[in-house]
Amino acid sequence: MANTPNKTTPTDADVDAFVAAVEHPVRRRDAERLIALMSRITGEPPRMWGPTLVGFGSYHYRYASGREGDAGAAGFSPRKAATTVYLPDGVDAHSDLLATLGPHTVGVSCVYIKDLDTVDLGVLEEVVRRSYATVSAETFGDG
Repeated sequence: MANTPNKTTPTDADVDAFVAAVEHPVRRRDAERLIALMSRITGEPPRMWGPTLVGFGSYHYRYASGREGDAGAAGFSPRKAATTVYLPDGVDAHSDLLATLGPHTVGVSCVYIKDLDTVDLGVLEEVVRRSYATVSAETFGDG
């Protein structure tokens, strides 16, 4: 099981305005590229989930503890230090591909990339595709 999903909810905030306001030029450029990539993979339009996360689609999670909710099935956030790509099924499920991605660091369910020009976008696309397919297939969690 991956990390507990982000406690954000979808909003009606303007994704284009959010991206245009990203100060760091590489993060802004990468956000535009990730919107195109994730829209193509998911077939879903980008939507703001909370104030800083751009999400695509949604999935329902349920844990044995009884906790459940909805979260973005794919998404990213252009942070100051790096762009965070969220993998709701966890990075361990993608360790084989992530080993060939290029320069990045990981958390439990996050991949941190400083510049998309330095990574293999085909690998990133496959990782996002697999993660999205996993969490979109059915209720996701440990319960």
